[in-house]
Amino acid sequence: MKSNFRKLACLVAAGALSTTAMAETPIIGLITKTNTNPFFVKMKEGAQEKAEELGVELRTFAGRYDGDNETQVQAVENLIASGAKGILITPSDTAGIVPTIEKAREAGLLVIALDTPLSPASAADMTFATDNFKAGEMIGQWAKAKMGDKAEDAKIALLDLSTSQITVDVARNQGFLKGFGIDLNDPNQMGDETDPRIVGNDVTQGSEEGGRRAMENLLQKDPGVNLVYTINEPAAAGAYEALKSFGMEKDVLIVSVDGGCPGVSNIKDGVIGATSMQFPLKMASEGVSAIVEFAKSGTRPTASDGLDFYDTGVQLITDEPAQGVDSVTSKTGLAMCWG
Repeated sequence: MKSNFRKLACLVAAGALSTTAMAETPIIGLITKTNTNPFFVKMKEGAQEKAEELGVELRTFAGRYDGDNETQVQAVENLIASGAKGILITPSDTAGIVPTIEKAREAGLLVIALDTPLSPASAADMTFATDNFKAGEMIGQWAKAKMGDKAEDAKIALLDLSTSQITVDVARNQGFLKGFGIDLNDPNQMGDETDPRIVGNDVTQGSEEGGRRAMENLLQKDPGVNLVYTINEPAAAGAYEALKSFGMEKDVLIVSVDGGCPGVSNIKDGVIGATSMQFPLKMASEGVSAIVEFAKSGTRPTASDGLDFYDTGVQLITDEPAQGVDSVTSKTGLAMCWG
């Protein structure tokens, strides 16, 4: 340690290190589930742009795969050791990461969950996310308006993420059903509804293959399905392929959530009727700003009115506007996707 200090002193004396270089540059960490998912790539882009603008150092980490809690734990520990001011994280294991997050907060770091709340959500200082219930509600309202009188006799297939009752999964599903006018027994629970218009639920794992398989399963249950809700746009693309294989693609309305550029292109191509767009770039960008403000003044971010998280917005995208439902076209959507 003394040897390192002497080396540093010699460098300073020789002018090798300027006082600017010696000054502390605030460190902020961004930890995503993976570094390949376009959603998280957009987050990284937003965080990097804002970090450069505000003159802070951004250090980025990602799991090796979706669900890789161990790598995320190591990243948090790395950031604590480096003296970071704060952490932005999309948790792979919302409960498993909590003990490590608690260590970070005890060390004085501000921790903001992006997109996915921790379990419990209060384990983070704040969550910056889409209002997923509202996102679902918007596509439900659009589908109801689009179907008109036929909504009373709809046959609805619900293509969810999993059976684990994950917060985002539940919020989107229940929001859609409420928007369509279906009574919710417990808004925190999927699958307990009794409305006869619901053909059933199946799981997709959020993938195109999962969407195709789930759609096929529900068509076997009732080939009269005419409305499909999907957890995300890859699942919607898979559902469309299944419907197309039965020659039903023109007779069934598909709605979804995410607003990625490929999904918006599928609006343009008629694969998806409407989708609710999220803004991951904004989530990360505003998260960096919040940590910088905390480092300067100690001010912590606050939740949006009426919510227990900071709402980063949602926008309905469709090329078939419905009366009473605010929306923008796929052309506009492609210019702003995931911005």
